[in-house]
Amino acid sequence: MKKEQSRWRKIFGIDKEPFVDFTLAGVSLKAQEMVGKMSISGVQPKLSVKLAAKADSPHLEVTGEGGQYILKPQAQAFANLPENEDLCMTIAEDLDIDTPPHCLVHLKDRSLAYVVKRFDREGRRKIHQEDFAQILGKQDKYDGSVEEIGRKLKEVSEVPGLDVQLFFERVVFNFLIGNGDAHAKNYSIIYNEEGFVRLAPAYDLVCSRIVIPGESDESALTIIGKKNRIQRKDMDNLAGYLGIQEKIRFEKFKGKKELFRSRIAGSELPKNLANDFDKLLIERFKRLELE
Repeated sequence: MKKEQSRWRKIFGIDKEPFVDFTLAGVSLKAQEMVGKMSISGVQPKLSVKLAAKADSPHLEVTGEGGQYILKPQAQAFANLPENEDLCMTIAEDLDIDTPPHCLVHLKDRSLAYVVKRFDREGRRKIHQEDFAQILGKQDKYDGSVEEIGRKLKEVSEVPGLDVQLFFERVVFNFLIGNGDAHAKNYSIIYNEEGFVRLAPAYDLVCSRIVIPGESDESALTIIGKKNRIQRKDMDNLAGYLGIQEKIRFEKFKGKKELFRSRIAGSELPKNLANDFDKLLIERFKRLELE
């Protein structure tokens, strides 16, 4: 219980799970009510919500303006996506990859939904954010390469050396967790009040491999010209292209396989999906020679 209280306090500032007064079936209706009022894009069902007080009981309320959080319920097309994303974001957090506060909550029908705090909001102030599909002028978010993103990040970041290293680590992480859907819209920059540019926190981290049967590509964007059969030498070539020193390239991941596996085993994923994830993870660590 203390573990859950800590997570709820981190994201909501309270010691108990907030009440959600709608069901999974009601999400579509809520989303339709918000049409024209929300600016969150994407194909996965999601709602903009805020924390409100109701008879001294904290609850999450759907809102068109002033949304503090994004709520993602179960998706009909993809099994256990909320549990999947919360797990992958938690592993990233364990590795000190910059992630916004997040957790799982129960809807009124007791189905699980994923909630993440918006990092493009500070109170009622909007923080300017741009994803790399916008920055690079890509009409298709799956068009392009990670090298393009890294090169552009070097041009615009206030601390290019650090941000490119952090970006490289996210590319490696996405490969390790089997996220073949990390496209150009899944990497962003943010601007602070002075207009300084930094790599935005990580978001939309999922193991797509276990929810998309027959997923064709290991990487949504090319890595040194490849989307499949990616090996350690490909990641080394990418790191070299980005100017990352050899001794620090994979430091974040060395000896961490059991940490990943422990998180998977203790997650909310059904056993069959957890087993599939575990097998994939072992194979990916082996391919990158990180055992």
